[in-house]
Amino acid sequence: MQYQTNVSLNGKEFHVLIDTGSSDLYVVGDVPGAKDTGKTGQVNYAIGSTNGPIKTATLEFEGFSVQNQAFIEQAVDSDHTDGSGIIGLGPGGASVVQEKLGAGAGDAVLDRIFRQNTSTPNYLTIYLGRAGDPTDPFPGDLTIGELVSPFENITSQPKLPVTEMPNRDGQHWTAMLDKNGIIGPDGQRINTTKHATGNRLNVMFDSGFTFPQVSKNIANQIYARVPGATFTNVTGGTAPMWTLPCETELNITFVFANVPYFIHPLDTVTSALTGPPDAKGNPTCVGAFQPIVADHDGFDVILGMSFLRNAYMLINFGDFVEGSLAKVGDPYIQLLPLTDPVEAHNDFVQVRMGGIDRTADLKLLPALPNTNDDDDDSQPHADPLKKYLPYIIAGSVTVGVIILILIIAASYRKSNKKYRRLHDPAPGGLPTTNAPFQQYQPSRRY
Repeated sequence: MQYQTNVSLNGKEFHVLIDTGSSDLYVVGDVPGAKDTGKTGQVNYAIGSTNGPIKTATLEFEGFSVQNQAFIEQAVDSDHTDGSGIIGLGPGGASVVQEKLGAGAGDAVLDRIFRQNTSTPNYLTIYLGRAGDPTDPFPGDLTIGELVSPFENITSQPKLPVTEMPNRDGQHWTAMLDKNGIIGPDGQRINTTKHATGNRLNVMFDSGFTFPQVSKNIANQIYARVPGATFTNVTGGTAPMWTLPCETELNITFVFANVPYFIHPLDTVTSALTGPPDAKGNPTCVGAFQPIVADHDGFDVILGMSFLRNAYMLINFGDFVEGSLAKVGDPYIQLLPLTDPVEAHNDFVQVRMGGIDRTADLKLLPALPNTNDDDDDSQPHADPLKKYLPYIIAGSVTVGVIILILIIAASYRKSNKKYRRLHDPAPGGLPTTNAPFQQYQPSRRY
């Protein structure tokens, strides 16, 4: 899924992906009358790249007109469709074009808009809709210097300071998650061990990322406890992903500045990609919060579309506007919760369960031990089955004791046997099964 907006260059329209994770504009195809600067630029994205001459033209975007806006003109090829592109909405200091042309001539789109329209508040807001949402079908909106109605109260939300990177060319829109600020499907906080920051993770907000990226520990805590969940390659995916029954309703929450942001279960378990059929031949869905697959300098989590559909986001550029002479303050991010848990549950039942609520049938496997990989991601992924080794050992010992008792009882010809439960009732939240070592069947091999 992509969220696009329209821009025009010298009167030619392009449909471009909105991307807060990058800072450059590129379009695919010829721009009539564009001026060639004699420079070339290349931008590498998480998936794909662009490479071409840097040109300038008159840009029309969201009601603003910018003369001599620099951009990369990408030739049409098998990976780049004519009339498409990406508009980078990240901090201008990370712009490749600016690095090539210098400050001023090479400044990013929003920097130039804010600098030439001094009466326009220097903030951006993004509201992403959810495809197939039976209650809220609104496709989304992007605004510059104004708010989307009826969400004007976003300005009363806590201001999350943007965490500054050591180098401006590596700057992104990042903020700190609260201590252990992810509530898992069992209603308990996931331990996000990071001693340097008091168990607070640095989160990057990236509207161009379809699936959020979290540590393997966090992804396992969300998905590995679901009976039938497997970690495997998926058609259309770029790395192994958790797959699980599509009827699995998992409710998770992120917490910033003591404000909870509930994630719609249609976003936690997505049908945007499908995994291999299960043992009964039924299609499986995909866990949207993927184990992070690359080393990222300075941040721990990337929250993309699956998170941003649940929070209206305002990014105030503050003093991050390149070339601005006025000091207006530090940049910050504000988030307004959008998802109502009750409404979201009803949506899930309607979309994934055909209107018949079977969520009570889900019984999570016992909690996994913390792997501390949020503190150190240098170790390779561990097989989730190893996390159940204590239960396997305990189960084996228990079975051995029972067999021994049965042998002794048989030898004395006693038939009056009494049994007691092997496990105490599970704590509040979703119930757990009593035999994780019998039902958990991971397919991934690390």
